[in-house]
Amino acid sequence: MDESPNRMGKREIARAFNIGAQHRAEFRDLLKELAAEGAISRDRAGRHPKGGRLPETMLLEVTGTDPDGDAVARPVAWEGEGPAPSVLMASERRGHAALAPGQRVLARLRLIRPGLYEGRTLKRIAERPGRVLGIYRPGRVVPTDRRSKAEWVVPPGEDSGAEPGEIVLAEPLPHHGLGLKPARVIERLGAMGDARSVSLIAIHTHGIPSVFPAETLEESEQAGAVGLGERVDLRHVPLVTIDGEDARDFDDAVYAEPHGIGFRLIVAIADAACYVRPGSALDREGQRRGNSVYFPDRVVPMLPESLSNGWCSLQPNEDRGCLFVEMQIDPSGQKRRHHFGRGLMRSAARLTYEQVQRAHDGGDDLGLPLPALYGGFRALLAARERRGTLDLDLPERKVVLNEKGHVAEVIPRPRLDSHRLIEEFMVLANVAAAEELERRRLPCMYRVHAPPSEEKIEALRNFLRGFGIGLPANVHPRDLDRVLRHVAGTGEALLVNEVVLRSQSQAAYSPDNIGHFGLALPRYAHFTSPIRRYADLLVHRALVGGLGLGAGGLTPEEASRFADLGEHLTMAERRAAAAERDAIDRYVAAYMAEKIGASVTAWISGVTRFALFVTVASNGANGIVPLSTLPDDAWRYDEKAQTLSGRHTDLSYRLAQPVEARLVEASPVTGGLVFHILQGDPGTRVVKQKRKKRPLSD
Repeated sequence: MDESPNRMGKREIARAFNIGAQHRAEFRDLLKELAAEGAISRDRAGRHPKGGRLPETMLLEVTGTDPDGDAVARPVAWEGEGPAPSVLMASERRGHAALAPGQRVLARLRLIRPGLYEGRTLKRIAERPGRVLGIYRPGRVVPTDRRSKAEWVVPPGEDSGAEPGEIVLAEPLPHHGLGLKPARVIERLGAMGDARSVSLIAIHTHGIPSVFPAETLEESEQAGAVGLGERVDLRHVPLVTIDGEDARDFDDAVYAEPHGIGFRLIVAIADAACYVRPGSALDREGQRRGNSVYFPDRVVPMLPESLSNGWCSLQPNEDRGCLFVEMQIDPSGQKRRHHFGRGLMRSAARLTYEQVQRAHDGGDDLGLPLPALYGGFRALLAARERRGTLDLDLPERKVVLNEKGHVAEVIPRPRLDSHRLIEEFMVLANVAAAEELERRRLPCMYRVHAPPSEEKIEALRNFLRGFGIGLPANVHPRDLDRVLRHVAGTGEALLVNEVVLRSQSQAAYSPDNIGHFGLALPRYAHFTSPIRRYADLLVHRALVGGLGLGAGGLTPEEASRFADLGEHLTMAERRAAAAERDAIDRYVAAYMAEKIGASVTAWISGVTRFALFVTVASNGANGIVPLSTLPDDAWRYDEKAQTLSGRHTDLSYRLAQPVEARLVEASPVTGGLVFHILQGDPGTRVVKQKRKKRPLSD
């Protein structure tokens, strides 16, 4: 990089060293490590300036405050690329408002040590004024973001009439000197505990765009029904949508019928490309959002509701434009051929997973092609099992709200065959989309999942060796799935599933295909949800343009930006996932707040040198067990074994170990829970005898 006259991107670096697809995961990890150390940096276009420190001046975004109330920032260019160097911002000049989370500034940087800089503000970027989201206490704003360690003081007359316990937005006031920074309340968002409060906190904390610009709404209101024209008429085909009971939009429909000795399948997807044209206001906003975000009480949609719940929602008995793929599979689930088209459909029914499963189990076809749907599913499932995919068995939680928006219960999310039926149909359609674009040499936004790094596989191999389980030299997903099947139903199943999950890399969007490790597929592209994932909309446009299916195809300018779009959409997806997790954590904390002092059955879901983390078995609530609450001892942390052991006692804690714990603190504001492990629990005692090894059979 030092020798190159130009800035280099990942592609140029990989090309210079002849790095093949099999090493790209390690290559990305290496670049992230160099960036975290401050050895290299990235600009907005995702390209790496020459090696060395960050530039002397750089655009930063304030992410929180330190315990003294001073701002902490990070480079804007690091969004979506893992750990970024931290920047401690120097105090502002007299008369200037303190920097607040969300504020963007152009700053001069000075290296303190690798990964840590001091920043001095040169210019504030007016388009992104700093805001503080918090809970109002008399004369104070307590930030809801865990990264903000200091409170803000509200001077007399600057509270806008806020009541104690309300969620408020505040803006910093000019300040110079010591002590807490002052802020003015500019918006009251409702009392903490109201139906809207939890998701509002998550939306503001993670910067989820939630208000559509006027021009975007105007464009969406101009949308209307599509005519048949040159579309294929599918209105006679009894396509059905199958979704959750609380689904707000219906973007995919399915149909199956026996065909020869196999099945003919149709997957029809709402034609969002018909309405969202490249370069339009709808397109710009959809790209900015990247995806819809789902909370227990609401959806923050990628597209306005007139489209997402209207013209792009496959409502029953209403004509809707669609992009469809017709596929033929043999009895073994092998796809023999496929064909894409643009059609006009009319959903025959809006079904739920539970309704379909009950009907199938009871031998009722509901007057619809349910037997053929399940027949196709069984064939596809057999193909999946032969292919050897990774199917983790980890509990998921569902937050159920009452009519007032309060948590009624937190229950395990069921996983029925009807869920898997839709998954298998969608996977096959996604594979067909990737194959079609690749065959025609058209741009494709792949959904990629890199294999685990050699380091993670070796750590997993060492871990499994303690259970008498081995892994081959070259690990395939079926090898990991065989491990999971081997321990299924045993006390070790949860632990092994957790460790296997942690060994995996994160999936991403990219125009460079490296395959999908978890699904054991050489090519895969998201095609089935263009009203809630922008990546799917790009795939639709590529198919529409490449197959000559009418207006709304991919433009050359869009295709040239696929690499940058892939990084942005990956970042947006992870931002949405973090916001959804945080909201659920806060809902669960509010639910658990009424149970302080109660004892619960839990399992250890995290082991560190400073604390344990536990998950409640009944509802999936996650909390911390501070090291200081454990018996007085010299605790030894074994990172490889994921254990914490007392030097002088016979107490030992390991990942996935069952324990009895008492809830001692619950904070709905941050979603934090604190537990104490009840001593005397026999699960915490060290087992002295050797573990009996069991051979891993096929």
